[in-house]
Parts: sequence; structure tokens; C-alpha cells
Amino acid sequence: WQPPCFQQAVSSAEGTWAAVRESGDVMTWGEPNHCDMRMVQDRLRKVREVVATGHAFAALTEDGDVVTWGHIVSGGESISIRDKLHAVQQISSSMHAFAAVRRDGTVITWGEAESGGDSSEVKDQLQRVKQVIGADTAFTAIRVDGTVVTWGDDAGGADSSEVQRDLFAVKQVAASFYAFAAVRKDGCVVTWGDAAAGGNSSTVQDQLHEVRQVTASSYAFAAVRQDGTVVTWGDAACGGDSSAVRDQLQGVREIAASSQAF
Repeated sequence: WQPPCFQQAVSSAEGTWAAVRESGDVMTWGEPNHCDMRMVQDRLRKVREVVATGHAFAALTEDGDVVTWGHIVSGGESISIRDKLHAVQQISSSMHAFAAVRRDGTVITWGEAESGGDSSEVKDQLQRVKQVIGADTAFTAIRVDGTVVTWGDDAGGADSSEVQRDLFAVKQVAASFYAFAAVRKDGCVVTWGDAAAGGNSSTVQDQLHEVRQVTASSYAFAAVRQDGTVVTWGDAACGGDSSAVRDQLQGVREIAASSQAF
């Protein structure tokens, strides 16, 4: 007997786990209502990755097909759009919705409308998309030309109208629970969404230049600059205040985050 080898494991918000084995099969454990995949077991072959919402999973196969299971409201049911979920290259999730980027650059969404499952209002803009990033109740799509498209709950980061003119040449977007931070190719950072979750970076905006990476906790952001220094903002209880360790934040290459710390 040999222990199973896993290439990836993800969790949902309700204590349920799904693991992708090296063979491409999937196994789950935890809350039965969210991990029961018997109805789709025969389709879970050659799985590349699994993404979770709060109560559901979506598996992306090597062929670009998508298989879902779990709570219907959280995106666990995708039968109505199954014919569209092919040639998919990336899946992202919010708390109760999924967004799939297809190889032709279009985006398919499903799940709770208030969490970004309904993207009909921006459907015409969701072309030539290369990546989608999910917050708790909203999504941001980065297009090939470096512009972005947002949708979902306005209060949760879907409303980017006030900064839309600054959202060009975007190379990376990070999401806290209710806000987004975009890094442009020139190293500047643009933020929007709930100020309490890091959506307002005005207090540190003069420091947000020559940034190479931004990472998010649940209610804060941390940016690594080209010189290895770090800038943080957002809720102090979630890592937004790094003043106590500022002298140690030198020569930093990368930052990792938990829900409440960096």
C-alpha cells in the first residue's frame, strides 16, 4: 500500500475539503451536504484543479470541461449552462458564485446573482479576458489590453467607476473580502471597494509606486515594492498596520497572507 499523492487541496467555507490526486481523480471529506459528489463522480477524471465557493465546488479538467457539485445557491448546479462550460482555462470564485474564463476570452458565470453569478450587465465587456479574480461578493476581470471589468455587489467591490480612468495597463489584481487592489505595469496601485476592507489606500498612496506584488488578507492589503520594502493598509486587526515590524520589512521578496495576518 502507498499513501495517495495529492497535487492540490482546497477548502470551502463550511469545513469541507476536496483534493486532486496525481491520477487526476478527486476525493472529498467534511460536511456531507457539500462534499457529496456521487452524482458527478463519473465525470471527475483528469481533473486539473478544484475551486470552492462557500458551499460548492467546481472542478476543471485537463480537457477544459467544468464539473460542479454542492449547494445549488452557491454554484453547485450548472446544468443550465453545461453546454457553455467547455474550453475553460481558469475558474475563480466568490462566496456563492463561480466565474469561468474560456480560451476564447469570454466569461461564463453562475451561482448567486448578488455574489457575481449574474454578469449579464457587463456581458459585452467580457471579451478577451485573461484572468478573473473573486472577492466575497464581486469579481474583477483583467482583459488582454490591461483594462478591467467588475461586476457583482457594488458595495463589495463591483463598483469601480470612480477609479476606472486609472485602471489601465493592469498586470495583477488582489482581492480582500470586499475590495480590490490592482497593480499596473508602471508599478502604481489602484484600489476600490469597501474602505474598511482596504478599498481606500489614500493614506499610503504616496508610497504605492514601484510595486511588484500585492497580497490580500480578509480586510487588508500588503504591497511589496521593487526595493523590497512593504506598504500595508486596511484593517489593522487584519494586517493593515505593519508599523511594529517596519524596520524588519526590508529585502522582502514575497508576502503570504492568512485571513487576519501577513
